[in-house]
Amino acid sequence: MSRIVHVNGALLPEAEATVSVFDRGFLMADGVYEVTSVLGGKLIDFDGHCRRLARSLAELEMQNPHTDAEWLQIHREMVAQNGVVDGMVYLQVTRGNPGDRDFAFPGPETKPTVVLFTQSKPGLAENPQAAIGLRVISVPDIRWGRRDIKTVQLLYPSMGKMMAKKAGVDDSWFVEDGTVTEGTSNNAYIVKGNRIITRPLSSDILHGITRVAVLRFAAEAQMEVEERPFTIAEAQAADEAFITSASAFVMPVVEIDGQAVGTGKPGRVVPRLREIYLEEMRKAAI
Repeated sequence: MSRIVHVNGALLPEAEATVSVFDRGFLMADGVYEVTSVLGGKLIDFDGHCRRLARSLAELEMQNPHTDAEWLQIHREMVAQNGVVDGMVYLQVTRGNPGDRDFAFPGPETKPTVVLFTQSKPGLAENPQAAIGLRVISVPDIRWGRRDIKTVQLLYPSMGKMMAKKAGVDDSWFVEDGTVTEGTSNNAYIVKGNRIITRPLSSDILHGITRVAVLRFAAEAQMEVEERPFTIAEAQAADEAFITSASAFVMPVVEIDGQAVGTGKPGRVVPRLREIYLEEMRKAAI
């Protein structure tokens, strides 16, 4: 059965869903996106995604085409229309189609383009990689300076994924001025004793929605959270390492640049954080 896709309020079979060639998302990467996970047919941390969407739009001086309540209705409709039990809802808002190509932003008469589609991922929370852990390499971070805005300009993160694939590993961690910024599509952390270390929020990294919840749960579990940059060498010498994202949740990292982290297997802290996160998010899902 063909997926149903949302395009500017219309629900269409994916083969019929189109956007203008003059859309600024296509021509200029002038747009933002969010990905909300679905577990058991319910949306995970939806309010957080709405807050970050509103922030990204505001930073780019784009209007938010819907209220949070309207976004929720649209997301639920997409989940129902496509029968998603476990998976993701992808949302993209661009500055729209001004009718021709121009570097200058169009006026308010140009309405945003809104696209949503779903991806079914049965057993999303039971990813076997969580029991094995990820292997990552470090690569230079040469992205633009506003990584806190969740834009659709994802060329270099895609290249980072491909660098990892060519190296025979799972992902890349970006390094700038000697310290780790984040992963290609996730936030990065290390664990030393009872302390979780991760880079503080700034324009250097994406303000991860999963990050907020995981750090809160860690603090509630009496773990110390230290927000500061860390180096690859420090990460290699850590007891454990991990990443967080909306679709991977909490995932252990067991090797960095060919060197094992800790025992080279998922440790004690990260699997427990993953367990707590999934348990609490399932309870709060809407």
